[in-house]
Amino acid sequence: MVTEVRLPNLGENIASGDVVKLLVSVGETIRAEQGLVELETDKAVIEVPSPVGGRVREIHVKQGDKVRVGAVIAIIEADGAPARAPEPPAVATPPKPLPLPLPPLVSVHTPAPEPISAPTLAPRSAEGAPAAPSVRRFAREIGVDVSQVPGTGPGGRLSIEDVKAFAKRLLTAKVPAAPTAGAVPLPDFAKWGEIERQPMTAVRRKTMEHMSLAWSQIPHVTQQDQADITELEELRKRLSKQAEAKGAKVTVTAVALKVAAAALRKFPKFNASLDPARGEIVLKKYVHIGVAVDTDRGLIVPVIRDVDRKGIIELSIELAAAAERARTRKTGLEELQGGCFTITNLGGFGVGAFSPIVNWPEVAILGIGRASTQAVFVNGAFVPRLMMPLSLSYDHRLIDGADAARFVRWVAEAMQQPYLLVEG
Repeated sequence: MVTEVRLPNLGENIASGDVVKLLVSVGETIRAEQGLVELETDKAVIEVPSPVGGRVREIHVKQGDKVRVGAVIAIIEADGAPARAPEPPAVATPPKPLPLPLPPLVSVHTPAPEPISAPTLAPRSAEGAPAAPSVRRFAREIGVDVSQVPGTGPGGRLSIEDVKAFAKRLLTAKVPAAPTAGAVPLPDFAKWGEIERQPMTAVRRKTMEHMSLAWSQIPHVTQQDQADITELEELRKRLSKQAEAKGAKVTVTAVALKVAAAALRKFPKFNASLDPARGEIVLKKYVHIGVAVDTDRGLIVPVIRDVDRKGIIELSIELAAAAERARTRKTGLEELQGGCFTITNLGGFGVGAFSPIVNWPEVAILGIGRASTQAVFVNGAFVPRLMMPLSLSYDHRLIDGADAARFVRWVAEAMQQPYLLVEG
């Protein structure tokens, strides 16, 4: 029996992947569930297994190929079984579109979508639209121009439900793609000297798309502070001896995970996402935190689950394992999803304060810089203290400056009193 092995559905919003490595060769006898190829999709590398055992008769892909869901990867012939014609190609299920925040309604490049069933209205100004102040305020908050909204009340008067219905129609209409680095034509650099062009990896393409989306959709503000981690460093060294026995090391990032989880519980607005189309704030009752990991392929952000329920040593072990999987291309897709908040630590590169970009659809990210010994005025005298810069970027649509100041100051003070952290 001959079996066509096709690229299976890889997950929501994933239509293709890049072949990183072939794991079998033509003529090789394999067992069921043995890996055929390693495929890089977005920020994860997946091993695609064979559903049957037998002899590899044909391989239809090579390293570097981009393969779409449903495409034939290989043909496997079961030992001793008569060959039969391959089954007709299956139609791949198209991935669901990525839900985006509401796009701008007034744009010289983006015409307003036509109402589905609303009557044609004469143009009117926002000031002339019959709507109560509360309706206008709600429309502004979710980015809707009231002059575009057909009213269902007496005399065309607008209600909040009218605004919601209009926003929902816009969300289901075709949304323009987020701007990318290739949106504007580049000059011909070869006119000025020799150049080399290299194809983007899947990780770099996804990073470009995601950062363009985050930057275009989120009004960023960065709040900066410093934490005195003199005592924390002593605690870290003490706990490291216990963690080393279990094959891990307690890092500042692991401690920051524990502190950030407690902060998210105390300030639930930071553990949320915005739903502009419905005019709602999504508050999450769980605490999953992503940690940026530098790899040879680019930035990977594995998510540590239920951080608030774990102790520092347990988090250190889990964080080390997640970072190792990211660097060796073993991170699964599910490990990159479901984050509530992100931590990125550039201290190891000698960086001080910086402005991290919020990882949409989250609303905040904490950046950690390199600690340095500074003279700090304490009890009437200058004393040497180990000070670490903190940089909190946040979505100003939901979080006000005072909220951010309280959050980052709470984090700084928690790091200054590390012995109050509860071991889980």
